[in-house]
Amino acid sequence: MTLIWGSSHFSANACLAPICSLHHVAVTTVEGIGSTKTRLHPVQERIAKSHGSQCGFCTPGIVMSMYTLLRNQPEPTVEEIEDAFQGNLCRCTGYRPILQGFRTFAKVTLSPSLFNPEEFMPLDPTQEPIFPPELLVGIEMKFKNQLFPVIICPAWIPELNSVEHGPEVAKLPTQKTEVFRGVLEQLRWFAGKQVKSVASIGGNIITASPISDLNPVFMASGTKLTIVSRGTRRTVPMDHTFFPSYRKTLLGPEEILLSIEIPYSREGEFFSAFKQASRREDDIAKVTCGMRVLFQPGSTQVKELALCYGGMADRTISALKTTRRQLSKFWNEKLLQDVCAGLAEELALSPDAPGGMIEFRRTLTLSFFFKFYLTVLKKLGKEDSEDKCGKLDPTYTSATLLFQKDPPANIQLFQEVPKGQSKEDTVGRPLPHLAAAMQASGEAVYCDDIPCYENELFLRLVTSTRAHAKIKSIDVSEAQKVPGFVRFLSADDIPGSNETGLFNDETVFAKDKVTCVGHIIGAVVADTPEHAQRAAHGVKVTYEDLPAIITIEDAIKNNSFYGSELKIEKGDLKKGFSEADNVVSGELYIGGQEHFYMETHCTIAVPKGEAGEMELFVSTQNATKTQSFVAKMLGVPVNRILVRVKRMGGGFGGKETRSTLVTVAVALAAYKTGHPVRCMLDRDEDMLITGGRHPFLARYKVGFMKTGKIVALEIMERALFHMDNCYKIPNIRGTGRLCKTNLSSNTAFRGFGGPQALFIAENWMSEVAVTCGLPAEEVRRKNLYKEGDLTHFNQRLEEFSVPRCWDECLKSSQYYARKSEAGALIHVYTDGSVLVASRALKIPTSKIYISETSTNTVPNSSPTAASVSTDVYGQAIYEACQTILKRLLPFKRKNPDGSWEDWVMAAYQDRVSLSATGFYRTPNLGYSFETNSGNAFHYFTYGVACSEVEIDCLTGDHKNLRTDIVMDVGSSLNPAIDIGQAVGEPPLFLGASIFFAIKDAIRAARAQHTAGNAKKLFRLDSPATPEKIRNACVDKFTTLVRGPRNPGRWGHRPGKFCCRGRAEMLGCLSAFLYVRWEAMGPHSLLP
Repeated sequence: MTLIWGSSHFSANACLAPICSLHHVAVTTVEGIGSTKTRLHPVQERIAKSHGSQCGFCTPGIVMSMYTLLRNQPEPTVEEIEDAFQGNLCRCTGYRPILQGFRTFAKVTLSPSLFNPEEFMPLDPTQEPIFPPELLVGIEMKFKNQLFPVIICPAWIPELNSVEHGPEVAKLPTQKTEVFRGVLEQLRWFAGKQVKSVASIGGNIITASPISDLNPVFMASGTKLTIVSRGTRRTVPMDHTFFPSYRKTLLGPEEILLSIEIPYSREGEFFSAFKQASRREDDIAKVTCGMRVLFQPGSTQVKELALCYGGMADRTISALKTTRRQLSKFWNEKLLQDVCAGLAEELALSPDAPGGMIEFRRTLTLSFFFKFYLTVLKKLGKEDSEDKCGKLDPTYTSATLLFQKDPPANIQLFQEVPKGQSKEDTVGRPLPHLAAAMQASGEAVYCDDIPCYENELFLRLVTSTRAHAKIKSIDVSEAQKVPGFVRFLSADDIPGSNETGLFNDETVFAKDKVTCVGHIIGAVVADTPEHAQRAAHGVKVTYEDLPAIITIEDAIKNNSFYGSELKIEKGDLKKGFSEADNVVSGELYIGGQEHFYMETHCTIAVPKGEAGEMELFVSTQNATKTQSFVAKMLGVPVNRILVRVKRMGGGFGGKETRSTLVTVAVALAAYKTGHPVRCMLDRDEDMLITGGRHPFLARYKVGFMKTGKIVALEIMERALFHMDNCYKIPNIRGTGRLCKTNLSSNTAFRGFGGPQALFIAENWMSEVAVTCGLPAEEVRRKNLYKEGDLTHFNQRLEEFSVPRCWDECLKSSQYYARKSEAGALIHVYTDGSVLVASRALKIPTSKIYISETSTNTVPNSSPTAASVSTDVYGQAIYEACQTILKRLLPFKRKNPDGSWEDWVMAAYQDRVSLSATGFYRTPNLGYSFETNSGNAFHYFTYGVACSEVEIDCLTGDHKNLRTDIVMDVGSSLNPAIDIGQAVGEPPLFLGASIFFAIKDAIRAARAQHTAGNAKKLFRLDSPATPEKIRNACVDKFTTLVRGPRNPGRWGHRPGKFCCRGRAEMLGCLSAFLYVRWEAMGPHSLLP
């Protein structure tokens, strides 16, 4: 939403803006700026027509961020447009089409794209703001589940809303603004505009967060604070005493912070601020700091030194021991060495310190000071021929550069439709999402947007806080005291079966025992969501703990698996290894992943009161399983349950089966109370309960020739099919086990294990190239399948286009000129059933409308998952259309010049059915693990990607400089969607090119920083977080925090601190998988 205060506009999140804070503020929501019923605002139109809205759940927020920017700046720059979206998340579209559409407001030249900017309405900056007739904003009381009997909004207290400036800052000499620039650098990465609009500097200080971005800056700079109370006023320095303990300040109970005085910097004084998080934008810091040095006049002798850190204790701290020892010393390598040794000793963290990442955080304290040291040297212009560190050659200078976000540039090329194709035939044309305009205007209805029913109740789940335990008792007495409490539901209330899940191995509600944190024990039903939440927290469960299995290693050790081992084997493994010149073996771990669909799980259940009938509105990818699970739980025939799905705010596999966890509980509540019941999970609940992509552990062994040729491999079910990626391995064996742990059950996620297997293949392929001393692209190309080859599961490859994609990618990326590296994978993406109907019926898409998915219109449907929806449903639609066309044929012959409407009316009047169903079954499928025969897939889709990255060896930051993707998607139904998938979420494994480019850059850094003594083969688990990148860039700083405190002379200095890397591939899965690999032949392996 947009807040209008005076002449300024601010974007804000409704969930962060208590209603009391909106006093005297005008509020505009997406519904107030335009509508499909009247006229769309230019912002709404451009995001819709530029293909920037797919699921649409995030679109209103993005629209309002852009709208706010335009109200403040009618002709924004590209940089301003990008900054406006720091606080917005988009999960399915990707930001490329959004930014590309909104860049048309920036008056810049655009490359040919998927839309025509000339069709857009012009922006009229003089338009008057339109205010909606009403706005309902709820007060958030979710955080720590606290109740606030009194809420004070300081927005209209004049003393708390003024900024006093000295001389105009922009005109001050640079020397006086050192601290100000440090503050601005921290604010650059301090949340998005939506948060900044409702936040304050004073609030940030008083919150006393131990990982505050600004408090170390204020502490190091010598900022002064004015504290007032009734009749008292005092000024205190914000020094090491201001934060006595965790989340505590020196303020008394009735004192408030009135003002903050940030000092000018002095002659000979230098200041820097640093922050490192898991991602650059909108993330909390792992370590943050402010650093200041003041030299004696005319020298480099230290008079004052302040090094203040967040993230290294339970409060913001100053490294006093270290800094006091440096007074009167000169700014040279000896000081650098002493400070780093002192910080390593003074800022030690216990192995179990909150936040983890111990080595990373400790190393960052040294890395930050090294950056500060070099930055000061650079500003001093000091060059001492006797001090190696003081000579700032270009490689050292790279460590002083601040992180810059370059505006992305992009171009998309796609196959045009054949000449002569009818304009009404939209297949192959970039067609905007049919509901994009409604999504951009806030008119699209999602599950929780459905108006409340009369006497509707609300449900809140009660979940386990133990990983594995017996349930000793459940006490609901406190819950019953909450106003509006209706009832508590448990396993004893289920009229049918408490057994649920795809393999009947789960429960609706836990009974007697819980098997993971987040296991649903019961549910509370109340008259409002807030009362339901309070009541749920009032339910007290006592446990008797049992041994828990948490990791894949735990499962292996305890022989805890689902099912038996699966295996695919081909060739003679023993012979392959015996003939190999080299054998490499190793282990690799791939972390899990959260789906993070924008719309959390949501269900509304409406009992009909007759024969067990119930209507369910659900955000699910699998209406049929939802229907059957609810019927089984209630003990009624499946035909009594109607499931309806209008649209989803994202799913990605996470709503294929896990949505039933919520739905069956809501259905039971509706059945027991006789009232409509609604439940939409909070984000933390959703992530706790539903699981995500399965982590993988792979152990492999690969044999290969000196030329890079290879031979053997192993993995689990669907992943087993992908363990070769697109390489021919003559002797291969893959085995896999699914681990049973005490964590929430993982589930489908784009790729179904394929990305993990492909990642592992590319990992050992990369290591083979390193071992052979050959270019990785040469080794990969040498091992590629050829047209007509049989895969390791004996399926023949037809129309194998990887070599063509490979050559095209090498050429377009200027690979050899840029010394980058590419890799290939197999996967598929398309969408556009409505286009199939348009072409089949030979009518424009404007005559086609998609209503909803429901079990009474399309029974026994397959889930919309695995990237087969267009194939399966598109073909079914085609078959249904053919049936209708056949029925219309006599009327077309009678009236060949008639219109579609004429033929339809004639058929209707002749009592011909105009409704038809279609059914399609993918042909020629039926793989057998026992015989290693039969087709596992109908066809393959191929692609190649090449990426170039840059890493900061001191902090672990990385930046993607360029990615080239070439995808063969066959005949694209809608290039806008296919390109959106290829760019937004490279299908689905090609994004791994960035991971392997990062690994290549790390390898280069290791060679420089250790004088070539580092092992060429090293393990880098996925995902490549800043922590893993920094820790892998071994240097004197990592050695210092790991080993002895006295490193002696520094000897070899690190070389470049920004390293660029070549490219390769990556992936991830759902369910715990233990994988063992043995590989030999035309393929390569990891160490």
